[in-house]
Amino acid sequence: MDRLAALYLATIVAGFALAFVPTSTLITTPVADFFGIVGGVVIIIFALALLHLGLKALFSRHFK
Repeated sequence: MDRLAALYLATIVAGFALAFVPTSTLITTPVADFFGIVGGVVIIIFALALLHLGLKALFSRHFK
């Protein structure tokens, strides 16, 4: 279960990397905006998944 949590954390960090991509000659402003939106969605989804994983672990130990 720790590997899954580490994978979720790594995905959240990757989402932050996508959200803050700087513009350059290769990455134009519309592409950077798209990456920002995708990065934000990834951060939200995997933060909720990590929260669900933590709550599930907390309550499964509590009610045993």
